[in-house]
Amino acid sequence: MRQVIHIVRKDEMDKERKHLLELELDYFLATLYDAMERQDEKEMEGVKHRLLDITNELKELSI
Repeated sequence: MRQVIHIVRKDEMDKERKHLLELELDYFLATLYDAMERQDEKEMEGVKHRLLDITNELKELSI
C-alpha cells in the first residue's frame, strides 16, 4: 500500500514540476525575445543556456 501511495505522490509531483517548467519556459522565451530586440548578446546566451536546461528537464520528466 505504501508503494502505491509513493507512486501516486511522485506522479503528482512530476506533473506539478512539469507545469512549473512549462511556465518557466514561456517566461524565458519572452525574455529571449526581449533580449533579441535589444541585441543584448550576453543576456541571450544566458537565457539560451537556461532554456536548454529546462528543455532537458522536461525531456527527463517525459520518460
